[in-house]
Amino acid sequence: MEKILIIGCKRAMNEVCIACSRCLVGFNRREGEFSRYKDQDVELMGLLSCGDCPGAAMVTRMTQLKLWNAPMEEKVTKVHVAPCILDHCPYKDTLLAKIKAKSEVEVIEGTHPYIPVTIFD
Repeated sequence: MEKILIIGCKRAMNEVCIACSRCLVGFNRREGEFSRYKDQDVELMGLLSCGDCPGAAMVTRMTQLKLWNAPMEEKVTKVHVAPCILDHCPYKDTLLAKIKAKSEVEVIEGTHPYIPVTIFD
């Protein structure tokens, strides 16, 4: 079974994307980059922020998640990086490099397909 971790921008997660609902809706509907799991048994393991600009705590946060879940024998198998980082973060390239270097699993760029203007139509 795939165990998914979504990584997003701390500022967007706290101030703009209230409750990260677009990522969660996309996951539940298996839309956007989550469509690859359409007919699979998959769980959302967590939502993790970058830790704030410039993302210096990213590796530490990923390590903490791994350590905290080890006693439960839970391991992330795929990491999805949210649009709040991919489309808006000035530190995107550095963050992606850190995530890809340290995650030890496949890193997928993208989550949901929704743009804020039409999400409630």
